[in-house]
Amino acid sequence: MTRPTQTAPSPRPRRAVVIGGGMAGMLAAAVLADFADEVTVIERDALPEGPEPRKSLPQARHVHVLWSGGARAFEQLLPGITDRWLAAGARRIPLPTGLVSMTAQGWLPRWPEMQYMIACTRDLLDWVVRENVLELPAVSLLQGHEIHALEGDDRRVTGVRVRTPGGEDLTIGADLVIDAGGRGSRATEWLRALGVGGIEEAEVDSGLVYASRLYRAPEGSEAFPIVNVQSNPSDPVPGRTATIVPVEGRRWLVTLSGTRGGEPSRDPSQFEAFARSIRHPVVGELLAMTTPLSDEVTLSRSTVNRRRYFEKAEAWPEGLIVVGDSVATYNPLYGQGMTVAAQGLVGLRNALRQNPLGTRGLSRRVQRAIAGPAGLAWELATSQDILYPGAVGRQPRPGSALANAYVNRLIHAATGRAQATRAFLGVVTMSEPVTSWLHPDTVVAAMRGPGRKAPTGPPLTEEELKVAACGGGATQIQPTSAH
Repeated sequence: MTRPTQTAPSPRPRRAVVIGGGMAGMLAAAVLADFADEVTVIERDALPEGPEPRKSLPQARHVHVLWSGGARAFEQLLPGITDRWLAAGARRIPLPTGLVSMTAQGWLPRWPEMQYMIACTRDLLDWVVRENVLELPAVSLLQGHEIHALEGDDRRVTGVRVRTPGGEDLTIGADLVIDAGGRGSRATEWLRALGVGGIEEAEVDSGLVYASRLYRAPEGSEAFPIVNVQSNPSDPVPGRTATIVPVEGRRWLVTLSGTRGGEPSRDPSQFEAFARSIRHPVVGELLAMTTPLSDEVTLSRSTVNRRRYFEKAEAWPEGLIVVGDSVATYNPLYGQGMTVAAQGLVGLRNALRQNPLGTRGLSRRVQRAIAGPAGLAWELATSQDILYPGAVGRQPRPGSALANAYVNRLIHAATGRAQATRAFLGVVTMSEPVTSWLHPDTVVAAMRGPGRKAPTGPPLTEEELKVAACGGGATQIQPTSAH
């Protein structure tokens, strides 16, 4: 008698859930698509079908920058994404060549390229990433669904409980849950419900307020530089800044900011006056030569630096990793959020290449790896923000005054010494670790100072000023050598 052939049972599909359909959530889904059979992204809002505003991201209307350190991380996770951004209208701007910037210590010369940034609206950045991730076969999206709890216990998270648009409760099992819910993440609340508490948190609030407006860029301004006037945290006055970033559609996105006591207004009639009132009036003078695209001024106050130290928790459940703004949010002035999220997810990808989903200790190792870029951004942002009048929050660590004095010296040297500029931009763009500032050559450059005369005014060329004047009006800005 012949025995019937027995078929081996099919292995159980590996499932992952991502909480949040924003930038960090989509990047997380892209990573997991290589290691899981099914990746479900759960988003509470309806996502736009094009490069349009997203309901849960009101800050998208302000200037967003993606530094070269972040762009390289994006490329590791989504090869070819930079070319797709550029094809959609973004610009790759070389730094400091395409940058007219007054730092706390003076104007940076426009040396040949050392780093770069991607310039466009946040809506375009998000849309191009979302379109590419949702094409991956393993990835599916549930819109209009809201997470209301984690499944599992204090040892392992096994999935999520979701409320559907119709108000029904649904349980979705997973081998790994990624919380990319952003500023509104309820991770600490969900963890407490599982019996995991004691998550340390910290805040630093400079009282910063943002105001942004879109302008029509002059004809022929396709190669116009970013123009930026920064504040000096060492001055005992509110910090005020103004920035012009060229974005898609021949537009200038202009963002003004001011800390407590020096905030910009929502009143459109005050917008250009504020831009003229800061340390140098160049932004206001350029705006006077062009035309606003609407009377609307977008004002935002969500600029608190907030960090949750998940990596320090005494116990951490398997099957849960928190990423992006769910871990830490920073003053948007420094443009660190997207870069930190991408670099943290590169760490997740590297860990999954060596350890399959469900490996014991994987979640904790990744959570600690994510703390690396998050910690660097936190120190860079809060060490400056706490210096402004009226700032509240965790005070600087002992020795921070000496560290700030050295950084100021390095920035001063960068106004005339290329080696110092290269070192400064390497860390600011999150391309190099902050320890690179302690390299002997960099220390020597900082101690020697600028070496050559720094630009005395905005280093705009005659050609750039002619382009700006095409928008109409006269300018008092004098051209300075661009390189």
